[in-house]
Amino acid sequence: MTPDLGDPATLDHLFAPALQETTIGLAVSGGPDSLALMLLAHAWAERRPDAPRLIVYTLDHGLRPEAAAEAAMVEREARALGLDVRLLIWEGPKPHTGLQEAARHARYRLIGEAMAADGATLLLTAHHRSDQAETVLMRLAHGSGIEGLKGMSPMSLVEGVRVFRPLLDVEPSALGALVEAAGLDPAQDPSNTDRSYERVRWREKLPLLAEDGLDGAALSRFAARMAEADAALAEMADAAFAELVSLDGFGAATVDRKAFGALSPALGRRVLMRILNIVGGRQKPRALGPVERLYDQIVSATLPRAATLLGAMVRLRDDNLVVSREPGRNLPADQPLPPGGGLIWDHRFLITNLSDHNDLVAGSTDFMPRHRLESVLGFKVTTPAEAIRTAPIVRDAEGGLLSLGGWSFDERIKVELLID
Repeated sequence: MTPDLGDPATLDHLFAPALQETTIGLAVSGGPDSLALMLLAHAWAERRPDAPRLIVYTLDHGLRPEAAAEAAMVEREARALGLDVRLLIWEGPKPHTGLQEAARHARYRLIGEAMAADGATLLLTAHHRSDQAETVLMRLAHGSGIEGLKGMSPMSLVEGVRVFRPLLDVEPSALGALVEAAGLDPAQDPSNTDRSYERVRWREKLPLLAEDGLDGAALSRFAARMAEADAALAEMADAAFAELVSLDGFGAATVDRKAFGALSPALGRRVLMRILNIVGGRQKPRALGPVERLYDQIVSATLPRAATLLGAMVRLRDDNLVVSREPGRNLPADQPLPPGGGLIWDHRFLITNLSDHNDLVAGSTDFMPRHRLESVLGFKVTTPAEAIRTAPIVRDAEGGLLSLGGWSFDERIKVELLID
């Protein structure tokens, strides 16, 4: 059963998580779902004096001849409702391969930049119950674990943009009926019926699955239960990580292999995934399979001398599992540290310039003899050589060493290892 979209109490419930924001964005492409989102958000905000300011963001991606007219239609209908609207244009050449992924990156980049300029802190999208069902089915077919089978979360961070999906438990038919009742003529994207896309093929299968009870509502309930299980496992994995994993100032992780092997496979894989994420520079896995195989090699002690995955190098050393950053894998070039500001280096370290000096530069250590390193730090260093080579180093214009890894030797520099 889908919520009653004409009930003010329903709207208050759907949009409640956005109420605390001052300014929010609405991603509106001109299709029936996003137009319905615009109508519902407007109806909700219009009757609430404490509602945030709404700004509609629509994109002319230039991929179809109709794109400009569709964006203009969204702009016209948004202004008719009295809403602020930003018409964005994806300019420049378009790739010949990976076009959908490139368009997605461009969309969130352009909207994110516009939101920052407008002071908008949350973007609402029109993903609905069938979108969730398709996502769950695709991930199930690809062998996803619980984390993937929870589908799309109502709140998430996408390409650096905070995204809220208020319509995940609403049937698309209800959204289409709302748009039709409002007299709007939505855009029709031909890619939504193009069977070369996997999502479209699953969409076509949904009516057949629904005949035996596996409809959008059932898959949505399944996703919600997977989200609950995922949250419980995440809490236990966080506790195990805190107890078992030691991270040194070079960003390398050490874990007692026996204690790690004693964890249940579900927890062990999550702990391993978090280690790889932190140490390897937040590289996202395309599939869970490689992580599962690495986990099996670790617990069975069949790991080769060194294995690499997701930007990390994994070794068994004595009774420990040691994970360090893989050298040469997308390490950042030298970067100036802005006066009074900071930068996130390799997605692993937050380096802050506490001074007004503009001649400080962060780069990778690359090579430093261990005896020189121990002389600088004042203690014996046992971390792997690749962890040293891939750690950040900060120097001033004269070449003076201000920080190394997570250690600062100068009051102008503060360094933090990012573990979340």
